[in-house]
Amino acid sequence: MASNRHLGRILALQSLYELDFRAEFPESNVEVNEVVNRNLERYEKTLDDKTFVRTLVQGVFDKTAELDATLQPIAPEWPIDQIARIDKCILRMALYELNNMQGEVPPKVVINEAVELAKAFGSDNSSKFVNGVLGTAYRTLIGEIPAEPTVAAETEAEEKAVA
Repeated sequence: MASNRHLGRILALQSLYELDFRAEFPESNVEVNEVVNRNLERYEKTLDDKTFVRTLVQGVFDKTAELDATLQPIAPEWPIDQIARIDKCILRMALYELNNMQGEVPPKVVINEAVELAKAFGSDNSSKFVNGVLGTAYRTLIGEIPAEPTVAAETEAEEKAVA
């Protein structure tokens, strides 16, 4: 069974996908809370952290233009309107979490969760695309991901400690 936060991200993705799709139809009067509440209703007894889902969906919905403006230079070969809708929603969610929910979830977890969502709901290449874009986003917008120590660096450190 999926963890509570993972399930929450799945429901947030489902809600954001619907909202993004329905936004193409101006006559469609859609309320964010209506969509989120309907999706959460099915998991009333399973999902504990409904606030996380609501915060994530509302945050991404409110900052969609800002998130797209941030994403565009990171993936210049892919104009926002040419990115698959599901990939776009995953990228927006992850970028929002990286920028606005820093104290709640470590960046590597956010990226890993986004990649898992892309594997589950995207196309064959979605997970690689999402991983590449978010890796670049993290390095350029938030800071370097600390490199894992290499065997040579560990050996050098051990030699200095013995000397």
